[in-house]
Amino acid sequence: MTPKQQRGEATVELLLDAALRVYAEEGEQGLTVHAVTKASGVSLGSLYHHFGSLDGLLNALLMRWLGRLLGEMLAALEPARTARTGIRALVRAYVGFVQEHRAVGMLLHSSRADRLTMTQAQMLRDAQEARLTPLSAWLRTHVERGEVAPLPEPVLESLILGPVIGASRRWLTMGDIDLDEAARVLPDRIWRSISADQD
Repeated sequence: MTPKQQRGEATVELLLDAALRVYAEEGEQGLTVHAVTKASGVSLGSLYHHFGSLDGLLNALLMRWLGRLLGEMLAALEPARTARTGIRALVRAYVGFVQEHRAVGMLLHSSRADRLTMTQAQMLRDAQEARLTPLSAWLRTHVERGEVAPLPEPVLESLILGPVIGASRRWLTMGDIDLDEAARVLPDRIWRSISADQD
């Protein structure tokens, strides 16, 4: 890597880190080009050069942290011997990530993230393919073993992640849910909804 490329990468990191700090301190309304350039010490021209716009910067920030969340979820699944223990590990990884990175959780569960997901769902999936493929393969393996009900993959993803996302969002915005308790209760409830053995 050339010195110029190294400087470019360092600038990108400064801008992404500053954007998250501003978001954590000021919320979405306070996240402006001026606030990010001031917090980062990076010029306006550099921000536009690397990201094209504030939306481009925010999309990159969302992609960075979505990738980290998916990476932690995947790492939690690796040692799981059964689908049921995998679900428990997945829920705990997601909840733990949100608790550890509250500002990131707010961003990932924000209306901006929802809009990005709705308008660029395929692009997001393509960009995270390296992490999503092992998760999909894990699900398919347990369907083939007869542990998980043979439902369409998007339905299984919704049954597994929907309750965790909902609980996390409520904890972040309303604060009227005990997320540790949710992490204890949700895995068994989710397991009942996807288990192949419904007797």
